[in-house]
Amino acid sequence: MKPSDFTLKVNEHSSALKAYALYLTQDREDANDLLQETYLKAFANYQKFTADTNLKGWLYTIMKNTFINNYRRMVKRNTFLDKTDNSFYIDSVSFSKSNDGEVSMALQDMNKAISLLPHDLREAFMMNYRGYKYQEIADHFAIPIGTVKTRIHLARQVLKKRLKTYGEQYGMHAA
Repeated sequence: MKPSDFTLKVNEHSSALKAYALYLTQDREDANDLLQETYLKAFANYQKFTADTNLKGWLYTIMKNTFINNYRRMVKRNTFLDKTDNSFYIDSVSFSKSNDGEVSMALQDMNKAISLLPHDLREAFMMNYRGYKYQEIADHFAIPIGTVKTRIHLARQVLKKRLKTYGEQYGMHAA
């Protein structure tokens, strides 16, 4: 196959290759770079292509392998290897510090939100939180079990609204 014939056949698959590059990279600029690299490798190795076989599959394979190799190269470049003799300090628990500030603030906000609940909702909610069954809570307050369920449900709804930012921050969205 002559290079000019090969070029024409490759150009027939350019839109499919561009779509596949975008699928792999999820970025238009990276897709264009991958497409260019694929074309470069295909034209540099066109004599290895056997005529009357699946050119599109051959080009897809070049593109996929190029993408994988580039990804591996990027990961390897961004990997930090510590070759010092005292590398055991990295994994040592005694040398690590934790910052509980965020957790502490979240707990304070939760406790405040619970304390702002009306008394009847707060008491039913806290008993349920501590593990009491609905019937035990109903017996304690001498109210119907349906009222207990309603109070706990209302308390949860109020807390969801008041603590919405924490749900969003940690990826817990109310249904």
